[in-house]
Amino acid sequence: MSTSERQETEALRARLDALEREHVEEVARAHDAVAAAQDRSYWLDRWNLDLNALMRRRGAAEFRAAVRAVRAVMRLARMALRKARGTDEA
Repeated sequence: MSTSERQETEALRARLDALEREHVEEVARAHDAVAAAQDRSYWLDRWNLDLNALMRRRGAAEFRAAVRAVRAVMRLARMALRKARGTDEA
């Protein structure tokens, strides 16, 4: 095996190792997401809440809009406070 072939083989092995690490991290993130979803669904089941039925009720769309509006105001207030303090963090 020539030097260039050895270098190419080593480069491919390094790339394979990097891809395997990325895959492991991706699988761990997926497991975390599934665990969080299972946790939420456990409590919804325990409290006998059907979110689909709840959101079909009259006033649900208005409630969601109100919550979005409050969140937007809070976000703007937080940004203004950060700007007043001189820290422009995200």
